[in-house]
Amino acid sequence: MIPGLNDGLDFQSQALVLRAQRQRLIASNIANADTPGYQARDFDFATALRNATGSGGVGSGIGADIASGGSGSGGTPSPELQYAVPSQTNLDGNTVDLDRERASFVDNSVKYESTLRFINNAIKNTMDAMKSFKQF
Repeated sequence: MIPGLNDGLDFQSQALVLRAQRQRLIASNIANADTPGYQARDFDFATALRNATGSGGVGSGIGADIASGGSGSGGTPSPELQYAVPSQTNLDGNTVDLDRERASFVDNSVKYESTLRFINNAIKNTMDAMKSFKQF
């Protein structure tokens, strides 16, 4: 495949995988909003994407994430999870802020959908180019 196109699709596919992982994590936080002692988790998407695509420096690709104790397997990026800072104290020790989690869920959903659109448009443009080349 054309190197530039392949690199672009690889980047978008890694972003899509990370968006899906973040969506599951946020959904887990929302589901455990009433669980006493539950600590909300999240990750820095930009850092995780930089590490997953290997643009974070030497030894920072997908394999490095997995080797550092991430939960991914089979070459899927696994970002370093962090505990969310509670916006207010809670007697039961739960740190889930439903307003923040809902906003994060919607924001991540929109970005997931836009990543899908980028991938679809790249494939569509490539297919159109191949069809026009075939006519010659």
